[in-house]
Amino acid sequence: MVNIKVGDTVPQGKFATVPYSPELEDGLACGVPTKISTDAWKGKKVVIFAVPGAFTPTCHSNHLPPYLQNYDAFKAKGVDVIAVLSANDPFVLSGWTRVQNVKDKLVALSDVEGAWSKELGLTIDLSGLGIGLGTRTTRYALVLDDLVVKYIGVEEDPTQVTASGADAVLAAL
Repeated sequence: MVNIKVGDTVPQGKFATVPYSPELEDGLACGVPTKISTDAWKGKKVVIFAVPGAFTPTCHSNHLPPYLQNYDAFKAKGVDVIAVLSANDPFVLSGWTRVQNVKDKLVALSDVEGAWSKELGLTIDLSGLGIGLGTRTTRYALVLDDLVVKYIGVEEDPTQVTASGADAVLAAL
C-alpha cells in the first residue's frame, strides 16, 4: 500500500552510490561507494525513478534510456537532480549506468534492502518469479521540490513504463 502522496514531505532516506569519475571508464574499475541522504535535496527539484532491477529487460530497455535521452528537457524544466533508484547494490548500479553511458547525468542510488521504498509503501515481492529477485523497489517515479512530493507515478503493472516514465514525468513538471 502506497504510504506517500502529493503534498507530503518524503521521509529521511540514506542511499549508497558510486559517484561517476573518469576512472570508471576502465571496465575493471569498481569505484568507491559513498552515502547520500535526502538532506542533499533540500531546496532542490529532484526527479527519482525507481526500477525493480538493473539489467532487467524493462528497466534496461524502456525505463532508464528515455530519462537519459531527455536529460536536457529535464534540466530546462529546472530539475537539479535526476536519480535512478533500485534495491540493487551500488556496484551493480554503477556497472549498469556505465553500460548505459550515463556518466554524471543521472545519480544511481542503491536503496539498500529497499528500506526507503518500503517506508513509502513502494516495494514489490518478486520472489515468486523463481529467478532470485526477492523484494525490490516497485516501478515508480517521484518529483520532489524541497523534499515535498509534487508528483508520484506508480505502475500498476511493474512490467510497464507509463506513469513512471520520462514522458509522464516531463508532462507533470
